[in-house]
Amino acid sequence: MQLTLVLGGARSGKSAYAENLAKQSGNKVIYLATAEIRDEAIAQRVKLHQSVRPSEWQTVNTPIELAASLKQHAAPNVTVLVDCLTMWVTNLLCAEDKSLMAAEKSALLAVLETLPGNIIFVSNEVGMGIIPMGELTRDYVDIAGKLHQEVAAVANNAVLIVAGLPLVLK
Repeated sequence: MQLTLVLGGARSGKSAYAENLAKQSGNKVIYLATAEIRDEAIAQRVKLHQSVRPSEWQTVNTPIELAASLKQHAAPNVTVLVDCLTMWVTNLLCAEDKSLMAAEKSALLAVLETLPGNIIFVSNEVGMGIIPMGELTRDYVDIAGKLHQEVAAVANNAVLIVAGLPLVLK
């Protein structure tokens, strides 16, 4: 398995970078979209991402059960692009069942090293700003930051995107 973590701020170019990696892989690409459309702004971002995605890529909406979807779609000669981990964290934090966060995060971390093929995760680096005052926002930053550390620990590659430019971390 080849695992790559692509981090960056909002509108940093991280998705475009990850999509180029997927294109260059020469593999069949399966795009796991984690966004749940909650408002018009998210709907517009989803439309923008869809408009630049190659039509031959298979898109699978995966707002919650990311580990199960990875197990189902990861295969030799397949690149699975997950965009994005922080949206997935948001979905779990907003879920009615508050036990989902711990269960789904554990399932994801347990499956990572068992997956075949090429996996690319995109995620927002949210820990470089001020410390949020609200409890939910602090939890979000803490959970996302810890998840990034855990995924980066098992990743073959980690890249930080700033102003569209990659800084290879690992």
